[in-house]
Amino acid sequence: MNFLSKYYWLGVCLLILPLSACSGDSNGSDTLADDLNLQIILPDNVDIMAGGEFKFRLSGDGTLQTSDRIILESAEGISYVCPPLHITTESFGVVLPSECITACYKVYVKRADRKKQLGSCHINVVASNIDFKPQATSTIYGTVTAGDVGIAGVVVSDGVEVAVTNEVGIYELASQKKNGVVFVSIPSGYEVESDGILPLFFQKLRSDAGTLERTDFKLTKVEGQDNFNLFVLGDMHLANRTKDDDQFLDFCKDLNAMRQSMTDQRTYALTLGDMTWDLYWYKNHYALPEYLSTMNAQFKNLQVFHTIGNHDNDYKTTSDAEAEGIYRSLIAPTYYSFNIGKVHFVVLDNIDCDAYDGTTDRNYKKSLSAQQLTWLEKDLKYVSINTPIIMAMHAQVYYPQANGSYKIDHDAVSSNQLFSLLKGRQVHFVTGHTHLSFNVTPEADITNGEEFYEHNSGAVCGSWWWSGYLTPGIHISPDGTPGGYGIWAVNQKQISYQYKAIGRDINHQFRTYDLNRVHFSNADVPLMTSASSTVQDKFAEYTSAYPISTNNEVLINIWNWNPRWTLTVTDTNGKKLDYTETWAYDPLHIAALSVKRFNAAALQSIPSFVTEKFTHFFKVKADDAKIDLRIQVTDEFGHTYTQEMERPQAFSTDVYQN
Repeated sequence: MNFLSKYYWLGVCLLILPLSACSGDSNGSDTLADDLNLQIILPDNVDIMAGGEFKFRLSGDGTLQTSDRIILESAEGISYVCPPLHITTESFGVVLPSECITACYKVYVKRADRKKQLGSCHINVVASNIDFKPQATSTIYGTVTAGDVGIAGVVVSDGVEVAVTNEVGIYELASQKKNGVVFVSIPSGYEVESDGILPLFFQKLRSDAGTLERTDFKLTKVEGQDNFNLFVLGDMHLANRTKDDDQFLDFCKDLNAMRQSMTDQRTYALTLGDMTWDLYWYKNHYALPEYLSTMNAQFKNLQVFHTIGNHDNDYKTTSDAEAEGIYRSLIAPTYYSFNIGKVHFVVLDNIDCDAYDGTTDRNYKKSLSAQQLTWLEKDLKYVSINTPIIMAMHAQVYYPQANGSYKIDHDAVSSNQLFSLLKGRQVHFVTGHTHLSFNVTPEADITNGEEFYEHNSGAVCGSWWWSGYLTPGIHISPDGTPGGYGIWAVNQKQISYQYKAIGRDINHQFRTYDLNRVHFSNADVPLMTSASSTVQDKFAEYTSAYPISTNNEVLINIWNWNPRWTLTVTDTNGKKLDYTETWAYDPLHIAALSVKRFNAAALQSIPSFVTEKFTHFFKVKADDAKIDLRIQVTDEFGHTYTQEMERPQAFSTDVYQN
């Protein structure tokens, strides 16, 4: 099977698997010893405690001998050898080994040197037998326990129906099993087990909607969640190109160093989507499995909750369900909730791929499905109106405009339904997708008086890893934001946040340019002379923005700015300089990336990932070319960042390298 079909069929098979028992013939067509005349009747699913007895019914004329051995073999090749017990002409039993885990198993009988597959079934290893009879309409039930003690009031869902556990930790759902999964909304004060970086808060269903099945969740009670740190990881775009693997290691080292400085607090991570790049799943053989392998190699003992992005959907599909199939099989459900301390988290999927046509057109829509919104309404019924909500989605909800206002940059119908559900709550939308940085606070008119925030976080990959590839040591996004990640500190219900540039101190929160020294012209791109007029006109935007100047202006890029921040600029004479907020092109990004991409012969179209004009820039005018400035920026949490700017300040990529 070639690479392309490998990942496509992996997604399809795993998408279908939850609605069947085990792959393979449950009556045992894989015969290794035809002369063993023995057949058994196996149920599709068995709920049993480790160490409990598993009973088999015999079928046909064959008999079992006391010297025979029953072998249970998992898909991973792990085998358990069990001697038969209580043999009769109609049945026999085996004791389930204590180390056996929940999985699909092939069942073999071994007699001397002969071996025959008798069938296969899913063995669900449960914590305990429970005295509970589900309602006739229920199709899923189970327990939520910690240390074998049931936990009351835990929210459990299949993505459609929502229920809570009773006083002894038992839940039940009348599920149609549409999503093929059941998940627990991890309660405050608890954690789930991990598979590498992945928190195991969900389980895939094994049977169809007409079959009742039991699914248990085991949690671990933990201390210290009221005061925790969260790493917010915007677009990573790992694709095995532009030396992204080497550059990504710089990010990993940086994040691990920050973790080491926080050993007295619990830390978690949350991605914002586009961990991978769907086009390069096929071109470069780098897809979600390789992403997981990379992350697991770099991060130990860190639970990473995931959000799906447009590039984490398979473009070789023709529906939203198909497109997200591989992601749901390998990573997590596309929407879910959990709690850490006194904060409720919601992860949503706002990338609708129903218009996909199997090509690289990838015609998605930024929208929330009706199913998600209906589920969210049910989920929020169990969340106090006073509980802060951190809501992660890949694509932005709002978008800044040059006049200082914001617009809704999302499907209007589903957005307004979402705002209605969240009315009266404190909500922090955390988004990525743009590879730019902007923040919306409740003061903005677009929030209509609600305590809504949006943090469109900078990208880990910056300009899709291009700036660091073309100009090593300069890793920035098209608006000049350094490649980096968010660090959120939560204390009770108080939430604070900073942006951390990779390879820089946490105090690196802005960059300054002495515009007397910043200048671009066509001389910077000598190979562009044969380019199309469209290309030349685009580069002319940069040259006209930064002509030769003696105006003594200084440009300041404060990438994580919001209206609650303050900026103070004074010169060495103690004079306070007034500033003007403006949209601008970041000069360093032009020099590090755009100049190098435009400097090519016969360009007929504008190169991708070039510098974008954006918000969070400020200009001040100094009295002369040599006067030094003190620039002080303070965020809403009292963190103050200062630069003593010696002027004239040189401009080159070497000056700004890490």
